Amino acid sequence: MPKSKRNKVVPLTKTKKKTKEWKEGAITTVRKLCDEYPVVYLFKYQNMRNESFKQFREDHLETSRFCMGSNKVLKVALGREESDEYKQNISEVSNRIRGKIGLFFTKLPQQEVLQMFEQFEVLDYARTGSKATEDFELPEGPVQGPTGPLVHTLEPLLRRYGMPTKLNKGVVELIADHVVCKQGDTLSPGQAALLRVFDVKMAAFKMTLLCCWASEGDKITVLAEDESDDEEDEGFEGQGTEEVILP
Repeated sequence: MPKSKRNKVVPLTKTKKKTKEWKEGAITTVRKLCDEYPVVYLFKYQNMRNESFKQFREDHLETSRFCMGSNKVLKVALGREESDEYKQNISEVSNRIRGKIGLFFTKLPQQEVLQMFEQFEVLDYARTGSKATEDFELPEGPVQGPTGPLVHTLEPLLRRYGMPTKLNKGVVELIADHVVCKQGDTLSPGQAALLRVFDVKMAAFKMTLLCCWASEGDKITVLAEDESDDEEDEGFEGQGTEEVILP
């Protein structure tokens, strides 16, 4: 028979479905970390930046391990309730797993952990779909960039993203005041690009500790309440990264 000439849908990405063996291996990894490290913290994060996270992780390899990936797998590994929890009371950590979270296994004293998470913050450019954290407006007249007047070659780009500009003897000028964004706006691709042009960073990559479980006394300590409206089982949001377990 001749081959069908109907249009076929061709996937542009090749994300492999996680196998039963992969999930079992991930669960084993999490449980080994529970055995090896005396304390496990649950943390949530926002505005994940892979390179910054990778560096933070590598800085603490001698004493600690991070574990992130499928929230469902993490819950199964720890145990969803008292009857199937891997360690006594650790299901209380599992019950708080939702949205953008990770596990931090460590041998460090609590005060040091609290301090290093509190001090960790990386500012970066906001991406499309992020919320603007402040107003950003530009006045009529010659356009100033982060290091001085903008080069004339950027003028077509500014117009493409909605700025009312013109070239006046090689100088980029705004013919009227222009609001790039208002606080609370959901940023469009054009707004995100303009904020980058003017070196305005509105995204802060932060991690917040929610609770911890300590093997000494099988004790749970609540450190903060998660009031976000993240989806129940979202998992790791690393840019361009599949769901992975990072031991």
